[in-house]
Amino acid sequence: MKDTGTIGTIHGVGLGPGAMDLMSVRADRLVRGARQVAYFRKAGRFGHARRTAEGMLRPDVVEIPMEYPVTTEIPFSDPEYNACLSAFYARCTEQLVEAAGNGEDVVVLCEGDPFFYGSFMHLHSRLAGRAPVEVVPGITGMAGAWNATGLPITWGDDVLTVAMATLPEEELVRRIRDTDALVVMKIGRNLPKLRRAVAAAGREDGAWLVEHAAMPGQSVTRLADAQSVTPYFAILLIHGQGRRP
Repeated sequence: MKDTGTIGTIHGVGLGPGAMDLMSVRADRLVRGARQVAYFRKAGRFGHARRTAEGMLRPDVVEIPMEYPVTTEIPFSDPEYNACLSAFYARCTEQLVEAAGNGEDVVVLCEGDPFFYGSFMHLHSRLAGRAPVEVVPGITGMAGAWNATGLPITWGDDVLTVAMATLPEEELVRRIRDTDALVVMKIGRNLPKLRRAVAAAGREDGAWLVEHAAMPGQSVTRLADAQSVTPYFAILLIHGQGRRP
């Protein structure tokens, strides 16, 4: 055990897109060795990050589940949404600081890469100056998605745009039209809006939907053929067609 007069390090560990064998060696080592493991989950659920690490945790592990108070129940634009999540991340920060206060490290399991649209970012900014923090990068979900299509996402000088389907429709149309290659995340209930935006930008023929990339149940479907998408783990792709030898 570490000196109890010191604060343990809080590690934000990227687990990659969802397959255990797509973790880095560093991530694998930290997850298997940690006595304290924290992770986000929806209330009543096991949590995707925790499920990815199933079978890796040591027998005496102390688990610290951090349960979202809200996911899609309140619109992003509602001030209550931001206030609710801000209070939640503040509570999680206190939990982690307390857990690290005995000198032991804490590993926070993060889907994909911790610094790429992940919840850990909101803890990282709050932990500054309160505890040592280290981040282990992970393969992003979008990388798993474009590899699932079997096609390169960019060629030569292609510009890649990453957009959220939560953007206003007019903004989506502009960004889809103006880029060479495209990744769209956070689709869920925004699929009808996204479909209209892709069509308005004239890119429907090259649009693909990938669900559960690198996980069991992975599927790759042309946008034109998709009737619905899973609320989570769905990504739209348009491949670049740029310069090549």
